[in-house]
Amino acid sequence: MAADLPVLDAEAFRAQAHRLVDWMADYLARVGNYPVQPSVTPGQIRAGLPAAPPAGPESFERIIADFQQLIVPGLTHWGHPGFFGYFPANTSPPSILAEMLTATIGAQCMSWNTSPAATELEQVMLEWLRQMLALPEGFSGVIQDTASTATLVALITARDAAVARLGGRAGGSLDRLTVYTSSEANSSVPKGARLAGFQPDHIRLIDTDRHAALSVPALAAALDADKAAGLVPACVVATVGTTGSTAIDPVPAIAALCQREGMWLHVDAAFAGSAAILPEMRWILAGAELADSLVFNPHKWLLVNFDCSAYFVRDRAALLRSFAASAEILKTSVDAAVVNYRDWGIQLGRRFRALKLWFVIRSYGVAGLQALLREHLRLAKLFASWVDAHDGFELIGDAPLATVCFRCLGPGNLDERNRGLLARLNAGGKLFLTGTSLKGRYVLRLALGHLTTTEQDVLRAWQLIVEAAGEAGG
Repeated sequence: MAADLPVLDAEAFRAQAHRLVDWMADYLARVGNYPVQPSVTPGQIRAGLPAAPPAGPESFERIIADFQQLIVPGLTHWGHPGFFGYFPANTSPPSILAEMLTATIGAQCMSWNTSPAATELEQVMLEWLRQMLALPEGFSGVIQDTASTATLVALITARDAAVARLGGRAGGSLDRLTVYTSSEANSSVPKGARLAGFQPDHIRLIDTDRHAALSVPALAAALDADKAAGLVPACVVATVGTTGSTAIDPVPAIAALCQREGMWLHVDAAFAGSAAILPEMRWILAGAELADSLVFNPHKWLLVNFDCSAYFVRDRAALLRSFAASAEILKTSVDAAVVNYRDWGIQLGRRFRALKLWFVIRSYGVAGLQALLREHLRLAKLFASWVDAHDGFELIGDAPLATVCFRCLGPGNLDERNRGLLARLNAGGKLFLTGTSLKGRYVLRLALGHLTTTEQDVLRAWQLIVEAAGEAGG
């Protein structure tokens, strides 16, 4: 280390760490005092930061002061009790503490040899999750960073499996492969299909039924049309809990078509999959036992900090055929007896993500996590009942999980009315919702799932929504 480079020695580090932990604890306790979204304009934060890096070292005290004065006021606070937008991006004290340890250790977890404990803990954690979801024993798991990456991994594996069925002539057969998903699927699915090499005009977005779930007759018709045109159906991505409304695709019927056609079936249960740890909610994964792969995100609804995406695959050999690639420097004498997770996905370098999963599951227990999810499901049904009982609002869909879609009624263009209502609500700083379009109608979404959300928080959100609608003559 250069002689003039300042060193944060153990005691100085200890003092600063204690100071930061105090700030972190205060933030968790008082996050509701911030506006959910900052009142900033594009470029405002950037304008307040130096245009060039400092020539010399700056004190840690000054860095923290700037963090508090420049960065925190410009954040959207996803853990705020008034945050009901997009999806829950959860955190919890045990997960935060595990992340601190992960950062301190700095382990590189690409291979068993680089971090034996990290690899074997990950194996155990994915087995725990498999049991919690009641998936068949034939599934093997790995932690990916996000569901987007996991879906890309599934699509690449499906592509290679389809090419192999056609005799391995990738050059000629790849241009004939087709992939299918719902028009309500997450945008990462068609994006992942393009990245996996599927031709953009061979990516089919299948129409949905009245529940916003993939239409099986429409899928069957698309398959027949493509086969008649000389194309080769390779993969279907079914969604359990769509981004817009948490609609659930009919996986058993889709799986039957996939088996008939020899296609890969991937199930994207990124948000909703966590609910399947509840025995009474396992119906949402009906048919998943027939899937080739499945992903869900503990970092959405199981109190684990981003990022931690659990990816399960039935044919481990197919996954390894697509992703195993070991340089000489990485090879060891025990490779045949261990799991090297670098061969299970896109990344070579890997973080020690299993540690926070271990901390969370042990800290709350399966029963504690189940109780949390049951409360969120109860609150969603309660909110939906308020919407349904109010003459000025309309409930959209069945709200089977912890996201409720609804819209304000009244004279004039309802899409414009609801866009305006959303803008007013979010500008107030006490509440944050998101909107989407379902079957050509613009609707608002209230997404539950945070650790600290209470019935009072949901009631307050409903009161603010009704007040804002009333101010606009709704």
